[in-house]
Amino acid sequence: MIALPGRRASVESPAGVPAGLPAPGRFAHLHPDDGACLMEAAGLLATGRFTDSPEGTHPALAALARVVNDSVGDDARHALWPLAADLADARPAGRDYPPLLVGTVVDAARRVRPASRRLARNGCACRRRAERLAGAPAGGRAARSADLLWWRGPGRRCLEQALRVLCAAPEADRLLCLLLRQAVTEARTYPGGPAPSREVHCNR
Repeated sequence: MIALPGRRASVESPAGVPAGLPAPGRFAHLHPDDGACLMEAAGLLATGRFTDSPEGTHPALAALARVVNDSVGDDARHALWPLAADLADARPAGRDYPPLLVGTVVDAARRVRPASRRLARNGCACRRRAERLAGAPAGGRAARSADLLWWRGPGRRCLEQALRVLCAAPEADRLLCLLLRQAVTEARTYPGGPAPSREVHCNR
């Protein structure tokens, strides 16, 4: 999706990670011998398959992890590598989870660019959708289709717009790493209901 230019590829596996993982690197890879992005490492740990979209990771969280992996520098990427084990099993089932996650990313971007009206609108839209879906049953085909259309359309656009702001921030590496760690923790402890909101209330 997005990445900051001019960062070197990693050449060494970091210490303190599960044995046998490829060396961390940016972008997608054809084979583990060429290295792996964070989500490819999670795929190997989850199922042994070399994929950056493992079933055990929520697609919205995987999208965030891919951007962070591709955008930060080598040192930050190495430090994030242990998250692969948690990402391998991080797929909350609640229908309100995707807008909550995107809203969290928008919140972080608004702290960088507080005057942005677009970010404010996106944050409000995510909040309203999360509130509407809080505690909603999984539903049938119609509900799944509606959630998929939201994620592939406005949900992904909101995420990408917020991440562009964060990637351009002076402390991009620190902000992106902090955001991903927070997102992984929340996904792993997600109770099935709405998480406590940290977003500024929108005017209705």
